[in-house]
Amino acid sequence: MTWVLRICFSAWAFTALALSATPTTVRGSIDLVASRDPMVRRHKDYSGVVVWLEPLGHLIAPAIPSRPTLMVQKNKMFNPHVLAIPVGGSVAFPNLDPIFHNAFSNFNGQIFDVGLYKPGASRTVVFNREGIVRVFCNIHPQMSAVIVVLGTPYFAVSARNGVFEILDVPPGDYQFHVFHERAAPETLDVLTRRITVEAPRLELPALVISESGYLPAPHRNKYGKDYPPVIEEQPVYPGANK
Repeated sequence: MTWVLRICFSAWAFTALALSATPTTVRGSIDLVASRDPMVRRHKDYSGVVVWLEPLGHLIAPAIPSRPTLMVQKNKMFNPHVLAIPVGGSVAFPNLDPIFHNAFSNFNGQIFDVGLYKPGASRTVVFNREGIVRVFCNIHPQMSAVIVVLGTPYFAVSARNGVFEILDVPPGDYQFHVFHERAAPETLDVLTRRITVEAPRLELPALVISESGYLPAPHRNKYGKDYPPVIEEQPVYPGANK
C-alpha cells in the first residue's frame, strides 16, 4: 500500500510541478521537398503538416473544446483540408454550398457517415479514438480532407509558410511526432524524436519532409463503388435528409 501511495504522490507532485512551471512555446518550421503538388512547387504552400508532443513518464488528458471545430464545405472543398483535434473533440461540417453534400469516412481512424444534407445545414461528429481519419464526400469524388485525432493537448498544424507553434507546453520530456498526408510512413518515422522542454521558448531545427514516396490512393464512395456522374444543375438528390 505504501508503495502505491508513493507512486500516486509522485505522479501528483510531477503534475503539480508541471502545471506551476512557466509553460513553453515550442516553435519550428516545415520544408516540403520533392513534391508534385502545384501549391507546393509554385506557391511554396507548406501548410497542413501536423506535429504533436507525446508526454513521456506522465499523463495529461487533453481538454475537450467546448465548441466543435469547423470543417466547412464550400466550393466543393473541405476547409481546412487538415484538422487536428484532441480525443473527445467534435467537428462540425456546415454545408455552405448551394448543393447537397455527404461527408463520410469508411477506413482508417473513426468510421462515420453524416448522411446527405441540404445547403445551409450542418452535421457534427464526435471523435473518441486516436488516429488518422480520412474524410470524403459521397457526392463529389474530388473532395477530401484529413482529421488527426490526438491523445495529447500539445499539437499544431503548420501554416502556409511552414511555421508551427505548440503553445503552453509544461517542462518535461516528450516524444515529437509528425504527420503529413503526402509523405510515406517511413519518411515520417525518421522525424520522430525525443525532446526536452525546459526554457520559456524552444526553437526546433527546420524539418525537411520529402514527398517523393507519396502515391495517391484512389477512393470509392461510401458503398465501396465507383462514383456515378454528378449532375450539378440538380440541387436536390433523392433520399436527401431535410
